[in-house]
Amino acid sequence: MKALARLVKQLEIELAVCMRCGMCQTVCPLFAETGRESDVARGKLALLDGLIEEAFKDPAGVAERLARCLFCGSCAADCPSGVRILDIFIRARAMLTAYMGLHPVKKIVLRGLLARPGLLDRFLEWSSRLQGVLSSPADEAMGTSCSRFPSLYPKRHFKPLAPVPFHRLVNRPDSPAGISGLKAGIFVGCLIDKIYPEVAQAMVRSLELSAVSVFVPRSQGCCGSPALGSGDISGFSRLVAHNLRLFPPESFDVLVTGCATCTWVIRKIWPLMGRGLSTEEIARVKILAGKTRDISEFLVDEARPPVGNPPSGKGRTLLTYHDPCHLRKSLKISAQPRTLLQASAEYTFREMAEADRCCGCGGSFNLRYYEISSSIGKRKVENILRSGCSTVATGCPACMLHITDVLSRTGSGIRVKHTIEIYAEGLDAR
Repeated sequence: MKALARLVKQLEIELAVCMRCGMCQTVCPLFAETGRESDVARGKLALLDGLIEEAFKDPAGVAERLARCLFCGSCAADCPSGVRILDIFIRARAMLTAYMGLHPVKKIVLRGLLARPGLLDRFLEWSSRLQGVLSSPADEAMGTSCSRFPSLYPKRHFKPLAPVPFHRLVNRPDSPAGISGLKAGIFVGCLIDKIYPEVAQAMVRSLELSAVSVFVPRSQGCCGSPALGSGDISGFSRLVAHNLRLFPPESFDVLVTGCATCTWVIRKIWPLMGRGLSTEEIARVKILAGKTRDISEFLVDEARPPVGNPPSGKGRTLLTYHDPCHLRKSLKISAQPRTLLQASAEYTFREMAEADRCCGCGGSFNLRYYEISSSIGKRKVENILRSGCSTVATGCPACMLHITDVLSRTGSGIRVKHTIEIYAEGLDAR
């Protein structure tokens, strides 16, 4: 415990900034669901204070309470003291994992598979061939399935793996320069590559129609978010180093992603948690972080020619938008996706209530605490249904998965699309 207390003491100055005002209670979606003080940021920060003073003798219990967090950033976005809550939680999880060790199952998944992109690709490609045996159709319109073993997954509606992942569809990893003079590296991300390849294809199409050439190296790895969530800094550093080799910063002008979490991790967390990297790698991380943009942010703010004004008239399809937490709360990106959505003549855009409220996914939180995640998601789905829309767009594939699951169980038939898919459809129609 003394060794752990010394580790956590590194956070002491940042912990002292918290005034224990309780403002985080008013915005935390998990606290709204459970009402437990240990589920809100203030309670978790108090636990870390207790570790420093050795008041808590159960580090595994503290780790469990820290794991009960969606990492949505609502607390940090609304904190009057400016406490960097997500940074603290990430580092605290890493300290606890360093002290206790990584669970054997997590070690297999995170270091045996996730940290080895080539092996992960082969494993999931084989899995995609077997998934029909293990699942049955749940909602044909939304393309979801249910497990054939209902005792394991009695409620969840899955979005199946794509028959062909995006990395198998890339014809030209490095396209010639367009008239804009800009080249964009595309960081695809795991979920887009393996479940939503059509999103990556829409990104490529939108960039090329804006005269931006693309650089899409094969064998890309995960951004490291799952490893971070488990405090696995070793696996995280291996993934960062792998992706740095694929994306030399001098090879492109901007690095774009279609995943809100990937954008946040590369821009904010790679520079924060790069302790296992060499001095040269750390310098490259900083350059790459400065070049990273969400696809909507880049197309609206930087691409030439610009997106253009929304067309006059009303489209036939009613569309609403869910703000991914990492995009809006952590990166302050909210206007640009709406600009893209309103650039299509096929849709009429309508805001839903609480558009920026967390959908309840939280990455691995959804796997570990599915019932709570699903319950939080019901509030999001109720707002989607009340909007009267037939399509809901968002900029995060994890949000797409979770919203699709909860929507599919309502039988509403509402489509879930990525923002860039809607925008690309509009470009193709022009």
